[in-house]
Amino acid sequence: MSSDMNEFPLTELQERIQYCFRDVSLLEQAVTHRSYAHECLTRETTNNERMEFLGDAVLGLCISDMLIQSHGDFTEGQLSQKRASLVNERSLAFLARTIGLGDYLRLGKGEECSGGRVKPSLLADALEAVVGAIYLDGGFVRLDEWFHNFFMTLLEEHSREVHHGEFKTLLQQITQKQFQEIPFYLLIGESGPEHCKEFSVSLTVGGIRTEGRGRTKKNAEQEAARKALALLEKDLA
Repeated sequence: MSSDMNEFPLTELQERIQYCFRDVSLLEQAVTHRSYAHECLTRETTNNERMEFLGDAVLGLCISDMLIQSHGDFTEGQLSQKRASLVNERSLAFLARTIGLGDYLRLGKGEECSGGRVKPSLLADALEAVVGAIYLDGGFVRLDEWFHNFFMTLLEEHSREVHHGEFKTLLQQITQKQFQEIPFYLLIGESGPEHCKEFSVSLTVGGIRTEGRGRTKKNAEQEAARKALALLEKDLA
């Protein structure tokens, strides 16, 4: 996708995040990585780091308020643990991928070539910057409405997928963008009696190879996918 803002489809992005900006320049800043700003010849180009800082704080407030309202019996420690389980780099990166945020980022050439559009840390930061931009554009009332109607809906979907072990789906989404290929799973062994078998599966994609074990082939594949995701996120951090 072109990084020229004359061709940059900010209207599409607003449709994807289900929020219409009064000041579109805020969204433009939210998707501008420092690598792009450094390469840009105009001094007016500002990166999204300050907006990310704001978005992180605002998002933390929204999540905390939601948890206080919905978990009246939780202690402070339980609330903190629940918040951390809901909002972290992995979950934010997943939400960013769900809305295709990586396709809209303005990146420098070096960051573009190193796979910046699929890096979990970069995607998570950009999503926080978008949250900050919405807060600056509409104030807390509009942000809170968007948070409950859109953000939490996506977050709950992600939580359900992770709970049900949909690591294969997430891995395929990432590798299709990064490597233009999908993971290949191969049954490499099975052991144990018929009523209590254990399956071993290997996974290869983009030069990565992992193995998983499970009581079913699907569980073994999910375990292999989980390990591959961990390796990818470490490499892209």
